Amino acid sequence: MAGRTKTQSKNPTAAPSHNGAMHAFTPEPGDFRRYFESGHTHESVGISEETLLDMYRNMLLQRRFEERAAQMYGRQKIAGFLHLYIGQEAVSVGSVWGTRPDDPIITAYRDHGLALARGMSADSGMAELYGKIGGCSRGKGGSMHFFDAEKHFYGGHGIVGGQIPVGVGMAFAMKYKETGGCCLTYFGDGAINQGAFHEAANLASLYKLPVLLIVENNEYAMGTAVHRASAEPDLYKHAYAYNMTGAIVDGMDLFEVYHAIQELADEAREGKPALVEVRTYRYRGHSMSDPQKYRTKEELESKKDEDPILRVKKYILDNGLGTIEQLDEMDESVKAEVMAAVEFAESSPFPEIETMYEDIYTQSDYPFLV
Repeated sequence: MAGRTKTQSKNPTAAPSHNGAMHAFTPEPGDFRRYFESGHTHESVGISEETLLDMYRNMLLQRRFEERAAQMYGRQKIAGFLHLYIGQEAVSVGSVWGTRPDDPIITAYRDHGLALARGMSADSGMAELYGKIGGCSRGKGGSMHFFDAEKHFYGGHGIVGGQIPVGVGMAFAMKYKETGGCCLTYFGDGAINQGAFHEAANLASLYKLPVLLIVENNEYAMGTAVHRASAEPDLYKHAYAYNMTGAIVDGMDLFEVYHAIQELADEAREGKPALVEVRTYRYRGHSMSDPQKYRTKEELESKKDEDPILRVKKYILDNGLGTIEQLDEMDESVKAEVMAAVEFAESSPFPEIETMYEDIYTQSDYPFLV
């Protein structure tokens, strides 16, 4: 009789061992962490008042930089694609301040916020958006390819998920060289279903590499909601398949991000990598050409109270760490810095045609060069 053969075990809870013997099967819970509603203060996570104000200023810098970039894009001063980070500033600032200045960062094309958090100047960033020689990538990369090796910021990658194996490779190099570093590898929720993620996650855990795989879940991959694209919308649970720590973090809470990334990065340095799902939200479209028809105005309105910058501002005021006049003055200072960056970009020249042949190889005498 043709058909499917069905084999039934006498013990439905038994499973074969590696040597073929049967033993009771008991699912083991994974190492999952939850960083939500912890009630942290700046003091409980070890942030000084001065540092908190610096963090808040950088969040403001990212917001004002991108608002002005959007305006310049509308004036056709910026060409190509422009993917804004507005709404995700607690992720960049919390994770960068929670780790070391020489911990390498690699990310996808929504990269301006992380670059500014790591210390890239607004001048260098804005000039790159303009495609000018004064930009961080000498005008060759534009919005999607910010890069600053001196600050250990390695892009800015346009291929979805393509940066994940590179980040794991950098972690392998750090383990080999015993530098004590931890690679912060960022990607969006849409990239987690790419094969590159799964291959890299497997090797990261197998080799016990110092890496955090940080998925910035802003709820939409382009215009597709997470629950419509992922069979398991709790993305941190993917960690279980690779025997690594899985963590879910409130990405709209600066203190939660800081505490989580600091704790998990220290463990990663000791050979315990983690998959970190940071739940955040972007207030603008996927890119400047996105009409955002996949979400309602009511949804956007309901998310405004979660704005990470407003939350930190309220915390500062409520705890007497600054006055409204001081914070307003800080905002004006940031706006002036961004306007100066626009002026720098406007006055910076375009790259000379000869520069297209520069920075291709690190060796000046590479065999194929004439």
